[in-house]
Amino acid sequence: MRLGVLGAALLLLLVLRAAQSRRGAWPRHGAHRRYTPDWKSLDGRPLPAWYVVLTAKHHEGFTNWPSPVSWNWNSQDLGPHRDLVGELGTALRKRNIRYGLYHSLLEWFHPLYLLDKKNGFKTQYFVSSKTMPELYDLVNRYKPDLIWSDGEWECPDTYWNSTDFLAWLYNDSPVKDQVVVNDRWGQNCSCHHGGFYNCQDKYMPESLPGHKWEMCTSVDKLSWGYRRNMVMASIASEEEIISELVQAVSLGGNYLLNIGPTKDGVIVPIFQERLLAVGKWLSISGEAIYASEPWRVQSDKNTTSVWYTSKGPDVYAILLRWPEDGVLYLTSPKTTLTTKIVMLGLEGDLKWSPNPVQGLLISLPQLPPSALPVKFAWTLKLTGVK
Repeated sequence: MRLGVLGAALLLLLVLRAAQSRRGAWPRHGAHRRYTPDWKSLDGRPLPAWYVVLTAKHHEGFTNWPSPVSWNWNSQDLGPHRDLVGELGTALRKRNIRYGLYHSLLEWFHPLYLLDKKNGFKTQYFVSSKTMPELYDLVNRYKPDLIWSDGEWECPDTYWNSTDFLAWLYNDSPVKDQVVVNDRWGQNCSCHHGGFYNCQDKYMPESLPGHKWEMCTSVDKLSWGYRRNMVMASIASEEEIISELVQAVSLGGNYLLNIGPTKDGVIVPIFQERLLAVGKWLSISGEAIYASEPWRVQSDKNTTSVWYTSKGPDVYAILLRWPEDGVLYLTSPKTTLTTKIVMLGLEGDLKWSPNPVQGLLISLPQLPPSALPVKFAWTLKLTGVK
């Protein structure tokens, strides 16, 4: 598979919309209030739906668009001689897919950043001449639905002028009514301020957080980019990816899955295989994922490892291991006279009975693995339960 618009870019893909924010779907609230340049105001911004994110600029400073402040170090002047950010945005929007842009605040080797660093970040030569002009340019030129900020860790948000930029973004920018951001806007911000929380790479909470969050991870466990010397042992399996996806959604998060194309924009077969496998699973089980919300209980920690999601009155139980005796024991759902249970992808109700102690027992289909709707992570839809 070749992505002609990507060139040497690093591509970040959110392959699904995960659990819906309790504050609603994709926000369109910019006209309802004014934001001031302080975190108390900015942290009240509504939160995201599903999206694709492209790396517009990573820490080495090469921009995948013709940045006016990155002369001769961008994809128009070097490499593909194309505006990769613009072309991918056009392609995605033709398919009605939300478009996000990753942008690194710092640049490892930029002389002005190194000068500010030498000055203890008491000067802002780099911010005023490079970082902020680029961010304003990206927003005004490409109108992204999401800004995925990174490269913040060496400096406080006051050095980056983050709150001033975000107040403009939410109040006066061309995407003020729908844009969302993450939490990497200064060394003091991660997991505390911003839009949805990343907290750290590959973050997975142990319990349901009180704030919208996202797990960002990679198909290649050892790299965010493409490695010619990668081996199968370092590639996440279909089961690992789907397990993370299910857990993240059950805990109210989004799941951002990264792949690194080659220098000429090719998605190598193993990455294609993993993405297609997740897509195939979602074609059956997506009802339990898209626009879902956390249930009152997130998981039953028994031998089958069951995770719950919900949508309206319906509850979904996703089991990551098939019980040896073919009987699934769920402790959390409370049955009623109208309780019905089906497996997504199969026709007909499943037989169940109340457990004398707690919960219920479900007789799973007695079918060979090849006849089941998915190979892993089977989803049961429970109606009429509390």
